Amino acid sequence: MDEETIIQSVKKTNHLVTVEQGWPQFGVGAEIISKIMESEAFNYLDAPIYRVTGADVPLSYAKSLEAASLPQAHNVIASIKKSLNIK
Repeated sequence: MDEETIIQSVKKTNHLVTVEQGWPQFGVGAEIISKIMESEAFNYLDAPIYRVTGADVPLSYAKSLEAASLPQAHNVIASIKKSLNIK
């Protein structure tokens, strides 16, 4: 993981939203957030960090339920708008 690039991005944008298909616990997003919280980039944040993850449910075989449990574009857009305080 290129931690320095992530840190520089947070320092430049002052925001962080992570997106992953895995469950919320123990994921890559959680690791990225911990790295930011422990770095100088934390002081640059203008808003809380948001994570977009898969739902905390077993992955279904039904295509419609699978789609409902994985992050979709509208989930990412909603989190970014929340981070930027856009209604």
